[in-house]
Amino acid sequence: MIRTLLFKSVSLVFIIVLIIDLCIQLAVAEEVKSTLQPGLTIEMAIKLAQKNDPWLAGRQYIQDAYESKSIAAGTLPDPKVNVGLANMPLDTFDFGQEGMTQFKVGVSQMFPRGDSLALRQQQLELVASQYPFQIEDRKAKVAVTAGQIWLDIYKAQESIALIEKERFLFEQLSDVARASYSAALGKSRQQDIVRAQLEVTRIDDRLDILKQQLDMGKQRLYQWTSQYFVDDFSYDAQFQSEEVDVKLATTLPRIKLLYPELYLEERVQPQTLFQYFSHHPSVDAIEKNIQASRKGVELSKQKYKPEWGVNAGYGYRGDDPLNNDRADLFTIGLSFDLPIFTSNKQDREVQAAVSQAEEVKTRKWLRLREMMSAFGTSKAQLKKLEQRQYRYRVELLPQMEEQAEASLSAYTNDDGDFAEVVRALIAELNARLDELSIDVDIQKTKLQLNYFLMTTPEQMILSDNGAMESNGDKK
Repeated sequence: MIRTLLFKSVSLVFIIVLIIDLCIQLAVAEEVKSTLQPGLTIEMAIKLAQKNDPWLAGRQYIQDAYESKSIAAGTLPDPKVNVGLANMPLDTFDFGQEGMTQFKVGVSQMFPRGDSLALRQQQLELVASQYPFQIEDRKAKVAVTAGQIWLDIYKAQESIALIEKERFLFEQLSDVARASYSAALGKSRQQDIVRAQLEVTRIDDRLDILKQQLDMGKQRLYQWTSQYFVDDFSYDAQFQSEEVDVKLATTLPRIKLLYPELYLEERVQPQTLFQYFSHHPSVDAIEKNIQASRKGVELSKQKYKPEWGVNAGYGYRGDDPLNNDRADLFTIGLSFDLPIFTSNKQDREVQAAVSQAEEVKTRKWLRLREMMSAFGTSKAQLKKLEQRQYRYRVELLPQMEEQAEASLSAYTNDDGDFAEVVRALIAELNARLDELSIDVDIQKTKLQLNYFLMTTPEQMILSDNGAMESNGDKK
């Protein structure tokens, strides 16, 4: 009798502990995360990745190179100076013997065709002006890449925390089954003990897999945030930053969507999207390239105009054999070419420039089509993810919790099956992990969508104090 009462008391305490734990989980179901601790936030990770990106430094150098080239291209060619000795008699090598003998100094200056100098300078300035937009686009892409890696690490980190928390419940359940079997009371069987221990082992295996994913994710993020070789390529030699340990903050950020009105319409007209996408840095960079190619067409047309040259010379002559002074000589001339055979040269060069300009235009329309397609795909994905998030929070998780509580209560009252308890708890754990995955995927999708609509990289991450969304909170 005493053993029976003792076992029932232990079972009652155990079920109370489990029910309390389930209630606590229900209260924090919106967060599925550990207590907030300082760590590497997604904003910090993105800023470090942008600061340490060699590609950005390389593009800055290229921009400086084209800016310098544009200044040089707008300058006249250097004048040419020639110095010579003309008509020296070879029999005596006497400078004053012949009247034609003279010491000559000349200078010549070429003037490029038409407005070639100004057009070439403008073309190079336009080429240089595309690189700031490429840099902005690259920063936004880095924000997407580093942000999504951060979110993957966060999912692995919080999944580990969630499973480790649930592992304690399975250990308690295994202890109760073992105590019940040892006391020969209730419906516990040896296979229940084996099943409980098996689930604990499987949980440990899941933890190992998640820890492997966590370590791999940290290495991927460290590729972007590390300071390796920054001093060797950094454009700003004064830039210094501390190494950051990849230990993430435990709060999932709530990323705001740019222009949320675009997501309320079932179908957005392409012309509407064009108005937004046409201001994207990647499109602006192509537009600058188009303008540079148009200048190339104008530059090619200058080849129909002649190239001019001016030259001047001074010839010094010595005295004649009778010591009479000879007059020195001065020469001036003008030279130019005649572009009259244009069918196989100038015409073809202009046509080539026009074709190149048209090819650059196709890049713009191709880029816009790619962005519209990717935007539509991400928009549809976000809608489905938000529907699943609502279903999990409002319907599925409460039902899972109720089922787990009911099956556990029935088992402790000798009215249920142990396997059913295990299945209910495992199903609830999987549902919580799925909910966490959905929450993370929503933020990743929002980050991708913001890339298409941003005009500056700073717009990529806009969050409300890093808090997760609450039930029913849409954008």
